[in-house]
Amino acid sequence: MRLASFLALFRPALPLILGLSLGCSLSLLMVSWTQGDTDDSCRDGLGNGMLFLGRINAQRDSRDGAGNEDFQPRIVPYHKDPNKPHKKVLRTRYIHTELGIRERLLVGVLTSRATLNTLAVAVNRTVAHHFHRTFFFTGLRSPKVPHGMTVVAHGDDRPVWLMYETVRHLHQHYGSDYDWFLLAQDDTYMQADRLSELVGHLSAGQDLYMGRAEEFIGGEEKARYCHGGYGYLLSRSLLARLQPHLDTCRNDILSVRPDEWLGRCIIDYLGLSCVEVHQELTYRYFELGKNADPEREDSMQFKNAFTVHPVSDPNLMYRLHKRFSQIELEWTYLQIQQLQMQINNLSDLTPEGKAGVTWPIGINPPFKPRTRFEVINWEYFTEEHIYSCIDNSPKCELRGADRADVNAVLEIAVERLNERYQPQLRFQKRRLLNGYRRFDPTRGMEYMLDLALEAYTQKGHSQVIAKRVNLLRPLSAVEIIPMPYVTEATRVQVILPVTAQDQDFVGNFLDMYVMNTLDTHDNVLLTFLFIYDPFDAQRVSQTDVFAGIKAMIGEVEKRYGDVKIPWISVKTEVPSQVKLMDIISKKHPVDTLFFLASVWTEVNADFLNRCRMNAISNWQVFFPIHFQEYNPAVIYRDQQPSAASSFASESLRDGRFDRHVFDEACFYNADYMTARTKMAADILDNEELLESMDVYDIFVRYSGLHVFRAVEPALIQKYVRRACNPRFSEDIYHRCVLSNLEGLGSRSHLAMALFEQEQANST
Repeated sequence: MRLASFLALFRPALPLILGLSLGCSLSLLMVSWTQGDTDDSCRDGLGNGMLFLGRINAQRDSRDGAGNEDFQPRIVPYHKDPNKPHKKVLRTRYIHTELGIRERLLVGVLTSRATLNTLAVAVNRTVAHHFHRTFFFTGLRSPKVPHGMTVVAHGDDRPVWLMYETVRHLHQHYGSDYDWFLLAQDDTYMQADRLSELVGHLSAGQDLYMGRAEEFIGGEEKARYCHGGYGYLLSRSLLARLQPHLDTCRNDILSVRPDEWLGRCIIDYLGLSCVEVHQELTYRYFELGKNADPEREDSMQFKNAFTVHPVSDPNLMYRLHKRFSQIELEWTYLQIQQLQMQINNLSDLTPEGKAGVTWPIGINPPFKPRTRFEVINWEYFTEEHIYSCIDNSPKCELRGADRADVNAVLEIAVERLNERYQPQLRFQKRRLLNGYRRFDPTRGMEYMLDLALEAYTQKGHSQVIAKRVNLLRPLSAVEIIPMPYVTEATRVQVILPVTAQDQDFVGNFLDMYVMNTLDTHDNVLLTFLFIYDPFDAQRVSQTDVFAGIKAMIGEVEKRYGDVKIPWISVKTEVPSQVKLMDIISKKHPVDTLFFLASVWTEVNADFLNRCRMNAISNWQVFFPIHFQEYNPAVIYRDQQPSAASSFASESLRDGRFDRHVFDEACFYNADYMTARTKMAADILDNEELLESMDVYDIFVRYSGLHVFRAVEPALIQKYVRRACNPRFSEDIYHRCVLSNLEGLGSRSHLAMALFEQEQANST
């Protein structure tokens, strides 16, 4: 069984901005656990305490010279008895689950029905995505809960009751999953990274009540409570000790302020007071004055603050977030400069000396190819065109993301030149003479620009000069994105549409399906969708064009008595994918995993497993790019193909991945139905929309899910010339034509065929 996959995204930063951050996830315990009673020797040894010798035995062995550790392991070999019944195997678990490792911080924000859609939304948009989990606790449920927020309504808007229910809820549901709990109000701005760093340095196994210490009303006693406006930290152990006394505190302690009530409860029953400094770590906060402007706040207390209070409106919350983001960016640039200076100073001690320092300092050196096949090509571009196109044409227009990228690089190049040479010189771009770029997977995107610049002196004189600059857009962030849990045990429902022109290929499809799924007892079902045109539909009682296929299906069902292969008959002139899926979708449950196949597809276990892993309900759909073999008449001509070419590893050399075809798809029925419902409004205005779109377009335009499009080497198709229906949309018809043209052969094969044809004509 495989667990949730993780996608690593490489997100480039601005040119000349350094810094690499790499997230990592805990590994998995690659073991299987059995469920149920068993008398295996391994289980008996573990149950009787024989897997590890106890402390007494270890000490005795130490005295005997066998070892000096606290305990000595004893390995019990595992022997499987073939006569015993099969045990149910459970999926492997994460290491942090097995070892009881908890997450560091859970954040609870106390809000109200009046501010849930204003201040609470501002908190959620600014800092919530930086924390592992963020909950919003309110008294009465709002008529409309904001999207993307986890709101817990307790049913009573009294402040003290809300605090009581919140603390009880956190301990009951998450007390064993997190080490620290941060409680704050929705008028509090929180600097998420600094708070996470703070709890990362605190010991989790101690009782701690940390925040801004405030005196009680009257101020007679030395004990302090934590002010709720600036947030406060509660350790897991403190929450566990406080839980038995919550009901007593609710009945005995009278207070108007919820934070004061909680502080009184902790002081009276646990004997702990709020602290601002613990283990030389300080909880920093800042009190924001009335009509304060975050842009003008320059005090160190403000810049170092973890929380800011009070925040009167959402706009001020966003302005605070912008200001603190600028402060963090300035500190990051300063740290980068300091690190570069240290690297530069230490380079004298290296064998290569100053010459060994790479540019930019701190970034990996350029990739050095070992052979000529590993050389990274430079792409030439101007401000209007690029001379490296996807369709292999020599020149194409610079547009979209490429144009925005070039414009940004030119702007930053001039900006960096002005920063370096001002006030002696000031530059203004005239035009780009030459531009080169290449993507180095060890560094990022490299640029080499020849610029025509207007250079101005301090006295106002100007001259046009040519300047070559080099820039780098480094790979600055590698993120590990958690994906929902999926399993390879999911049943796959294969849907095979067949027209009268495609029936000659069904026999090979059935043979591969029987060999790879039925013989291996894979959890796969197959449904045929016979598409009749109006003429064949009228003559179906006399002559059924699909009679031969139905006979083959009957033979398969006879051979495998417990297998049923149903079919559905449809009459249509334009076999649109959307129309066909509308029929199929209504006949299957919403949790069905569909694999929409074609008659040229060779179904195999490797692809079916990737279909199960890459199609995630309510998250992602998968459109594989199959490998299409070239036309054997062009590739081999008068030669016979070698026997080795029949293997998949060899056949991948004589073909290409067909990115123009979107016939194969893996998705869940619920996701298709949701996207199809959103499309209903557009169909009322344009009924021909169903014929102009395919399933891929439906998911891209209406689903909002991740549309995963990737090459699939396990999905191999023999060469076939597809019949392009001109009644489809222009885009679908054009893709079909391109697929046929590019599927003839590679450029070298086509060139050789043309050369031989010219040689034959000349003779």
